[in-house]
Amino acid sequence: MTSRERVKRAIRFENPDRIPIWLFNKDQTDGDVLWYDFRVTEGEYNTGYHGGNVSEWGYTWKTLDDGTMGQISEPLIPDWEDLDKYQFPTRNPEKRFRRLEEFKALSRDHYRLAMSIITGFTTYTFLRGFENSMMDFMEEPEKAEYLLDRIFGFEKELMTMAAEAGFDGFHFGDDWGTQSTLMIAPEMWRKLFKPRYKDQFDHAHSVGLDVWYHSCGNITDILEDFHEIGVDVMNISQPNVVDIRGEGHKLQGRQCFLLPISYQTVSITGTPSDIMAEGKRLHDLMGVSNGGFIGYVEEYGCMGMSEENFHACIASFRELS
Repeated sequence: MTSRERVKRAIRFENPDRIPIWLFNKDQTDGDVLWYDFRVTEGEYNTGYHGGNVSEWGYTWKTLDDGTMGQISEPLIPDWEDLDKYQFPTRNPEKRFRRLEEFKALSRDHYRLAMSIITGFTTYTFLRGFENSMMDFMEEPEKAEYLLDRIFGFEKELMTMAAEAGFDGFHFGDDWGTQSTLMIAPEMWRKLFKPRYKDQFDHAHSVGLDVWYHSCGNITDILEDFHEIGVDVMNISQPNVVDIRGEGHKLQGRQCFLLPISYQTVSITGTPSDIMAEGKRLHDLMGVSNGGFIGYVEEYGCMGMSEENFHACIASFRELS
């Protein structure tokens, strides 16, 4: 069974021969998923989080180390008057696909995932600034919806390009949770964002792509909503703050999950034995015997993860097979 087939079978609950693993930033080809940086950036090109100095949306990254995401320097549309002169990104296939042939040769048997790193709501907050964004949704909903539609619409164009280029899935990176709850009320999320995500996910499926959705933080309140509108692979990036047991009880066997060993707790401060036990616990709560579970491993030395624990994270998912 190829890696691509293994991942497809896990997503569709069709009995993969073992649990697939995504090795995000180290030993990538040893895993089953390979991701392609679908952004256009200016500055020194790399395949890390920031992928260059200036995003195609125009914001500039500031990073303090080589392992974490960093922060944007300043919003691009701090005042609505700035919107008229703002230059939205374009399809730009020449730059977007500059590494495509190299990637295809490397990923011949792997599941190919197109990844824009930052999407949707998070892109909005980077353009307007976080405080402005929170106020927009309450006080300027019409203007907010216009900008959201421009962002979400452009992302649909990228999905079409990804499908035409032979990718298997499209990855959405959008952080909705704090350590304890959502950043906005669930009711507002369902009014402003749920229909827009559904439109995107329907489009992805119509062109033959699987939908992978990532969010940090506690997103317990909207996990079932994401399942309802068509997420194929739900990445709960912080299982230590989400009600894994409760959500597993509701969605186990219906939703495919992508889960790491917590980067705030077990994978950093735990022993290899702790990590092995946590991998089994997550699978027991969220996966089933015929699929629905993909292991995610990210090297996080910048956060204190030891080499031993990095390999233990991989082993914890391999041992479940």
